[in-house]
Amino acid sequence: MKRYGAVGTAVAGWLLASATACAAPATAQGLWLTAAKDAVVEFAPCADAASALCGRIVWDKDAGTATDTCGVQIARLGREDGDTWRDGWAFDPRSGKRYKATLRASGKSLDLRAFVGVEVLGETERFTRVQALPSTPVCTK
Repeated sequence: MKRYGAVGTAVAGWLLASATACAAPATAQGLWLTAAKDAVVEFAPCADAASALCGRIVWDKDAGTATDTCGVQIARLGREDGDTWRDGWAFDPRSGKRYKATLRASGKSLDLRAFVGVEVLGETERFTRVQALPSTPVCTK
């Protein structure tokens, strides 16, 4: 009986660890490809406030041209609330407009919701997680 007790305890511990890992919320940090597949944004703690999350363009299909957006910060979210980042803004570098924003990660998807006034009236940009940057063109900013 003791032999099965130790094995049972080990199996129960493994199952608990597996369930906890599966239930862990997706992290918004990392590299994310835009829906148009024309840029990769890196979300990471902000340099000036580690508790905030910032998004910066680290790859642009137009890198090296007059329209390249390499290095542009497109988002800053101030507070994590469960699976959502809140109290922030999103910037559209093509239009030059800035909006209120929320950010939600779910598996390999990341939704950046930009809005004026109330969130329900906003628009969502869906990003897909990538493991590495495309090899060309290269952002130098």
